[in-house]
Amino acid sequence: MLDKWDMRFLELAEHISRWSKDPSTQVGAVITHTRSKRVLSMGFNGFPAGVEDTEERLTDRGTKYEMVVHAEQNALMFAGERAEGATLYVHPLPPCARCAVLIIQSGIKRVVCDQPDFEHERWGEQARIADTMFRESGVEVDYRPPE
Repeated sequence: MLDKWDMRFLELAEHISRWSKDPSTQVGAVITHTRSKRVLSMGFNGFPAGVEDTEERLTDRGTKYEMVVHAEQNALMFAGERAEGATLYVHPLPPCARCAVLIIQSGIKRVVCDQPDFEHERWGEQARIADTMFRESGVEVDYRPPE
């Protein structure tokens, strides 16, 4: 069950997602200290620092996918060791399988995100794999139901 703090941090992740220059998918992530509710780190999807985010690169899906740093990855890199035992909030997509690997290895203990569409043509399989890995590794996952 999501509480008012969970909803606040999901709203913050939604706000941060708008900082992404990606024209098709804007994702935001927030890492918080579980007990104190303090923000430890934030991230959004985009190209690495110093790499030009030209319209040509952003609209060519193949190029973009090879160059983009996911919101979760950005937040984890900036959090460093502080991610151990923390909670990660992600909006609007759940973490992909590759991000789930990093989330688990970083020591994140809880992930809160929007309910994935496990049947979605492009993202469904990624969401299922990530969900399976989270549950096997003991990472708590709480999904916000669709409105």
